[in-house]
Amino acid sequence: MPQLNPAPWFPIMLLTWFTFSLLIQPKLLTFTTTNPPLNKNIPTKPTPWTWPWA
Repeated sequence: MPQLNPAPWFPIMLLTWFTFSLLIQPKLLTFTTTNPPLNKNIPTKPTPWTWPWA
């Protein structure tokens, strides 16, 4: 079964992984997000949920 032979696919996978990690990823990490996350004030104690059958 040719699917189990890793000889042609392993170097292709390594080349793709190195290309992504060394060339593409640093370029993607330099982009800034359009909507940066905000620090929201989380209430200290949430209100309990009243169950109708309790």
